[in-house]
Amino acid sequence: MPGEDKDQKTEEPTAKRLEEALKEGQFAKAPEIQMTFMMVAAFFVLLFYATSVAQQFRDFAVSIFSHIGDIEVAPENVTQWFNTLYKLVIQLVAPIMMACTGASMFAGGLQSGFRLTPKVLAWKPERLNPVKGFQNQFAKQKLADFLVEFMKFAAVLLIVINGIYVLIEDPIFHHPVTPHYVLQFIHKIFLVIFIRLIVALAIIAFINYLFQKQKTRSMLKMTKQEVKDERKSAEGDPMVKGRQRQLARSLMQRQMLDAVPNADVVVTNPTHFAVALKYDRDEDEAPVILAKGQNLFAKRIKAIAKEHEVPMIENKPVAQMLFKMGKVGNSIPYELYQVVAEILASVYKTHRYYFHKLKARRRELRTAQN
Repeated sequence: MPGEDKDQKTEEPTAKRLEEALKEGQFAKAPEIQMTFMMVAAFFVLLFYATSVAQQFRDFAVSIFSHIGDIEVAPENVTQWFNTLYKLVIQLVAPIMMACTGASMFAGGLQSGFRLTPKVLAWKPERLNPVKGFQNQFAKQKLADFLVEFMKFAAVLLIVINGIYVLIEDPIFHHPVTPHYVLQFIHKIFLVIFIRLIVALAIIAFINYLFQKQKTRSMLKMTKQEVKDERKSAEGDPMVKGRQRQLARSLMQRQMLDAVPNADVVVTNPTHFAVALKYDRDEDEAPVILAKGQNLFAKRIKAIAKEHEVPMIENKPVAQMLFKMGKVGNSIPYELYQVVAEILASVYKTHRYYFHKLKARRRELRTAQN
């Protein structure tokens, strides 16, 4: 059906639609990316920084257990132990938290193109609607997200189980070992499990981000009518623009007609074209076109010129060339200097009284402007 095709979202989102969606927080984002960056940040902090803190933990434990028989259990001693232990924990946890926070912000910036999305924080009462929230929880999209989360959980679980099976083959489970080897084994199990988790989560994050990007792109698709409306809004309503052009044309025509009484001569076709010229030796290097028109507007120019006794000269080729090549407000084309000079010389001889009045009128006009 034609109506159904019109309502189908088959068009790719425009740049404006994508920009608005970004401000609304509607862009492809996978939380696994931030989790992966946070785990990598925590891993490197533990790898390069935790050794010194572990050394302090060891020294603290040695000092406690090596003198456990001589230590007097008193409130002040217990408080001191807890303060020392609290500082050691802060020294370990604070860098991890700072690194994870920075990594999370960086990962979020990567997904949003480091663009601010202020509209996400805007107050929206519909978010507090319990019925709508309940419906959203059981929407098809939510079920799809649940399946994705379940698949991630299954993948991580398989990684962990596989790592455990590999570690079970370690001699610690089959032969007596030293306490030092136990610590090495703990370090080994941490590296194996943590690194595999990071790799697995990174793969899942990449796949989910591609899925989210495709889903977001599909959600932002537009109907053909929406594309047309947006283009019309960007370019402006044709009727309004037409009206503006008409007003501008009318204003320009009024200005040209107002300038005709100050012309030296009007060159005519005689009926199709009319061009009014001005040449003031005190101001102009060459004759200037005050007004030009054809057909009905040419008749209006000639009527005003006749009313103010402006000389009119019939010269078909010159009138046509002035109309086609000349621009109102500019000097005449260089190619027409000679022929226009001859026309002006002719009217200066035959209309001396008019030019006497014209010079007086121009002096009054310059005095008023100054």
